[in-house]
Amino acid sequence: MELEIDLTVENGIQYFKVTGEIDAYTAPSLKERLESVQDEIGIQVELDLSGVSYMDSTGLGVFVGFYKRVTASEGHMKITGLNARLKRLFEITGLDEVMEIESEKGGTQNATI
Repeated sequence: MELEIDLTVENGIQYFKVTGEIDAYTAPSLKERLESVQDEIGIQVELDLSGVSYMDSTGLGVFVGFYKRVTASEGHMKITGLNARLKRLFEITGLDEVMEIESEKGGTQNATI
């Protein structure tokens, strides 16, 4: 399955809408797209994964790397739209304790950063 990544910027926040499956085949294109974001102090990013039907550990690695880059620039990254399966993936890896995550049905988990 193809992976689509759309970027819009509104009020200084970069919104990424990701649609498709994130796996070993598609993760490199996601990583490349996220790496194209300019490093700037205090960058604000929101990643909407409501259109993602599947993700493996390769995808998690891409988000961890991007999270580290954003926080190194004193920025903030929020992941939204996780379905139950993806939310569980973030929970079993402990990433829900590190990153700010909002599931499809709302309910933001505020991480201690």
